[in-house]
Order: sequence, then C-alpha cells, then structure tokens
Amino acid sequence: MRIMIVGAGIGGTILANRLARLLAPELQRGEVDVVVLSASPRHLYQPGLLHLALGQTTVDALYRDQRTLLDPRIALLIDEVVAFAPDSKQVRGASGNAYSYDWLVIATGSRVTPEEVPGLAENAHGFYTEAAALRLAQALQAFDGGRVVVTTGVPHKCPMAPLELTFLLQDLFVRRGIAPRVDLLYTYPIGRLHSIEAVAEWARIEFARRGVRSATYFNIASVDGATRTVHSEEGLSVDYDLLIAIPPHRGAEAIERSGLGPRGWVPTHRRLLSMQGRDDVFVLGDTTNLPVSKAGSTARFQAEVIAANLASRVRGGGDTHGYDGKVLCFIETSRDRATYAAFNYAEPPRPHAPSRAMHMAKTFYHRLYWSSLRGFP
Repeated sequence: MRIMIVGAGIGGTILANRLARLLAPELQRGEVDVVVLSASPRHLYQPGLLHLALGQTTVDALYRDQRTLLDPRIALLIDEVVAFAPDSKQVRGASGNAYSYDWLVIATGSRVTPEEVPGLAENAHGFYTEAAALRLAQALQAFDGGRVVVTTGVPHKCPMAPLELTFLLQDLFVRRGIAPRVDLLYTYPIGRLHSIEAVAEWARIEFARRGVRSATYFNIASVDGATRTVHSEEGLSVDYDLLIAIPPHRGAEAIERSGLGPRGWVPTHRRLLSMQGRDDVFVLGDTTNLPVSKAGSTARFQAEVIAANLASRVRGGGDTHGYDGKVLCFIETSRDRATYAAFNYAEPPRPHAPSRAMHMAKTFYHRLYWSSLRGFP
C-alpha cells in the first residue's frame, strides 16, 4: 500500500513525518510505504525571503537538505511532477517515470505569475523567489528617497505579506534616516487594506499612526517602465521611483495541465481536505481552492488532519478528524515588534497592538522551524 505525497514544502514534509510516526508498525512490517516526490533536493524556508530582501538574513540560512528533514522510513524521490492521472492512480515526472499510488496527497504549493500583468515582471521588484529577493535587496541598498509603491495581486500566499513588507520598509527607512524623503504608498485591490475586515481596520489605524499612505480599489492593470507609472484597472495611474509587487499566484502547472482545477487550485472538501469527487486524493496547503489563507500554518494544521485520516484508512477505519479552517499568521511591524492573527472558518481574527514579546515569539518560531518540520516541538 503506497501513500504518495507530491511536494516537499512545509505541509508535505510535516505530513510525511507525522505518517511515519502514526504508521510505524505498518512501515516496520512492510505493509505500507510513504513516498515524497519533490522537484528539488533542497527545502526552502519561504518566510525568510522577505528578510533576505531586507538584508536581515543570508541565502544559506534559508535552505536545508530535504533528506535530512524526513524520517528515515520515508522514501524521497527527486523528480518534477508534470502530470496527474488520478483515474489510473499515477503521477508522471519530468524524468519520464510514472509513479503509482494507492493514496495521493497533492501539496505542490503555488507559483507567482507576474507575466499576467503587462510590464510587471520587467519593472517591479518582489521577494517570492530567491533571485527576486536578492534583486530587491540591492535596489533597497541603493534607494535614497522618492516614491515607493507597494501593489498586490490576488490571490497570493502569505496573506499578511503586503502589510509586513510595508511596515518593515517604513521601519527600514526610519532607521536609515531617509524617511522624510520617502513617500510610501500601499495599494490593495478591494475597498479596504486587507481581505480580512478586522485585519484591515487594525492596519488602517497603524498606517495612520505611522504616516503610511494607501489607495484601495487598486487592481494593477499594467506597468510602464519608461515613464515609471503603474496603472490600475479602475483608471488610477501612480508614478513611482521603486515599485514592489506581490504578484498574482497560480497553482502548479501540472495541475492545470492535468485539468484538476482552474488556475491550478484543486477543488477541495473544506473539512476532510479530499479532492472533490475523489476519495483517494487529498489536497494540502496552497494547492486547495478553499477560502482560507495560503500560509505555512494553514498547511501545518491541514497536515495533522490528513495524517490522522490516512492512518485510520490504512487500518480499515473511517475519517476521524476535520479541518476547521485554522490559520495563525504573525505580522511583523518593525525589527522589534510584531502581532498576530489567529482565525478559522467561524471566528475572525482580532489583532492586538504590536509588542516586543510577540516579536520574540516570532523570532523563536523562526529558529524552531527546521525542528518543527520533523515534529518537534
């Protein structure tokens, strides 16, 4: 009996290690094997990319060998998935190999697609890849004043990233002594500063306190690099000296290519996390089409549910756990202060005033990330 997990990000890694513990007797007897199929032998700590862009960490600190993060009983295969064939219970890799399974977990994450917006890829900075974060770091080092525009495409992973970026930029400019020469403008696609109303209201108060300007109903339509102007679908045009974008995201190309879901988001049962219409396929993390934040904590909480239900199914039982939409996101507001937003399907978040204590809690989480993938603490 084979459980195949496609994707070795935070969700896929935690799920594999949890299954290794829950199914230890079956693995020992050779009745079950758990296989992780990853496109890369290295694991990237994605939240660290923002800190790389701000000059607060190094590239080497963001990576670990994926094999060292997995329980020895888990098989790791390196191959990029190019197609899913659920009717034949197979996954095809770029190598040409076909991998069979009894149960499949799709944890392929999301990808940025700046090319969807004319001029965005060529003229805007970002931080969702290592290369983009390094380029932004160089641009910020050279920046000495002018208008900085932060623009956001939807959907995107890490729901607090646009706010965190804006707060940390403002803090950086203050620390460098150039804040009086900087006009920092935050834009957002809907009529408030965040998709979650309570977070938007909290951010409005923080922006006012810190002198950050904002523009809502700003859906980016195009960027003119020659005139350094960003245009919105609503008809607003804004000049910039430095443009930083959170690009729109899509799911994995293999999902779109296989027809599993529009724009790469797989239709998913909101509690059981199974693919709609398939009892043998689960969906984890960014890959789902669920109305929850695409965040690392989301994948972590979902992995616990899927692991419990898969272990029960292997032993002939039924589903024992359900996902309640739980998400927990830290929001850094400066180098020494942070807050958080915790919420689920039924309960909205209630962000508190940023504090040093919460910043210490987030720093502690950063340091524990690698051990937490293995299930500790």
